Amino acid sequence: MDIRGKVAIVTGAASGIGAALARTLAAGGARGVVVADLNESLAQAVAQGIGASAMAVRCDVSVEADIQALVAATRARFGQVDIYMSNAGILGRMGGIELEDALWDKMWQVHGMAHVWAARAVVPEMVERGEGYFVVTASAAGLLNIVESAPYGVTKHAAVAFAEWLRIAYGKKGVKVSCLCPQSVQTAMTAGGTGSAGVNGVLSAEQVAADVLETMREEKFLVLPHPEVAKYFLNKAQDYDRWLGGMQKLYALHTTQP
Repeated sequence: MDIRGKVAIVTGAASGIGAALARTLAAGGARGVVVADLNESLAQAVAQGIGASAMAVRCDVSVEADIQALVAATRARFGQVDIYMSNAGILGRMGGIELEDALWDKMWQVHGMAHVWAARAVVPEMVERGEGYFVVTASAAGLLNIVESAPYGVTKHAAVAFAEWLRIAYGKKGVKVSCLCPQSVQTAMTAGGTGSAGVNGVLSAEQVAADVLETMREEKFLVLPHPEVAKYFLNKAQDYDRWLGGMQKLYALHTTQP
């Protein structure tokens, strides 16, 4: 897709990857960029930095009504939604089966249902026009897993699966879908340390955003800013038991869980 003249929504856009995506879209010629985030003041700062083509909207992606209102506000300002970047995410606490249901539920909402709700809101109009782009920010954890956090790894797998399904169901109807699966990126989420995700280095949010737009131009599915992830994913498919053994070693190095 050529993003010039297009209208884009980016969730989780007040900082990190989302803010970099919003700025990169604007620099690439998008006529409208909606900076959506739970933190409205930071979202406004990002939008003001972009200029007149940007608008900030407060949005809690764990609430479907907020996503509907976000899309409605975008249509009211810019007329339509050409690109939806479902980027918002949370890290939560490290741990596994002992973590409380409330944390699991929040992860399901933000990393799973938020993408479903967004697709409900924008995909029908994209199909009607015969063109649109939906980008899901998942994680390398969605292809591989992550040893420090069971709910993060599990719900990011769900994000990848939903992105796959969207591409399968709507790819022949004009709706392009890509799924971003980076390892460690310099954001507030990694300020306290990168853990096992930093094994192949830490990329800037700007580099990741550039990779997303390049993948959109090529209309490919996977965005892999860390190319090593493709190799790990192949190894997993070719010898699952050996891969699990390697992850068990990584678990022992990076966790204190029993």
